[in-house]
Parts: sequence; C-alpha cells; structure tokens
Amino acid sequence: MKRWIERLLKRKSEPAHLASGKWGEQQAVRLLKSKGWKMAGQRVRVGKHDELDIVAEHEGVLVFVEVKTRKNENYGRPFSAVNKEKRKRLSRAAVTYLKKKNIKPDYIRFDVIEVIGEPAGDPPEIRHIENAFQLGSAYKLWW
Repeated sequence: MKRWIERLLKRKSEPAHLASGKWGEQQAVRLLKSKGWKMAGQRVRVGKHDELDIVAEHEGVLVFVEVKTRKNENYGRPFSAVNKEKRKRLSRAAVTYLKKKNIKPDYIRFDVIEVIGEPAGDPPEIRHIENAFQLGSAYKLWW
C-alpha cells in the first residue's frame, strides 16, 4: 500500500521543465504588462494538442506569443526551438482560437519571448522578438 501512495504522489509533482516553463511564462506576462499590453489569455488550450502560451492585444494587434525558457544558452538560443513544425502548430492553434472565439481582428502577429535564467537564480534575461514569423501558408484567415 505504501508504494502505491508513493507512486501516486510522484505523479502529481510537476516535472522540472514544466515548472521552469510556467515560471518563464510568468516573466513574459510581467514584461508585457509593464509595456501596457492587455492579456487575453495564458496557456490557452485550443485543441487536443494545441496550446497558445500567451494571447495579448497591443495597439490594435492581436498577438500570439510563444515563450521559450532555458537555463542558459549552452545549446543555442531559445528561439531556435521555434522550428518549422512548431510554427505550423502555432499557426493552426491561432486560426482555431480565432474560429472558436468568432473574432476577426484587423491584424494578427506572432511574437517569441526568450527567457534565460532560473526561478531561484539571478533576474532572468528576457528578449522579446516581435513579428518573429508569419502565419503558416497552409492556414488562411477567412475574412
């Protein structure tokens, strides 16, 4: 019985990479709010496998923000993880989000925020890459 309880408790604890990702997203939201951005959603699940880290509005533009958090840049910049496949999934998620919410913004944009650091360490280095990529060519806005 004791082992069963231990296994159950282990499952409920969050893996370190997920906790680090949440912390990075909190840092990104803090940055965007300090710039006067309006948050429309965080960790927005739009399908079985699709999630948008941050959906925000800034100066009339609906912005989908992907946050990449790393302890350091020993293996390259966090932005490099936003490869062709990831951009395709983010494009699909954005179009699904717009359809589900039944909204037709004049402009949409995809940004990436890199967060380099650790929750218990020094203040993180944060880089905001605006208009990091375009909506995937396989996806069209219907208006």
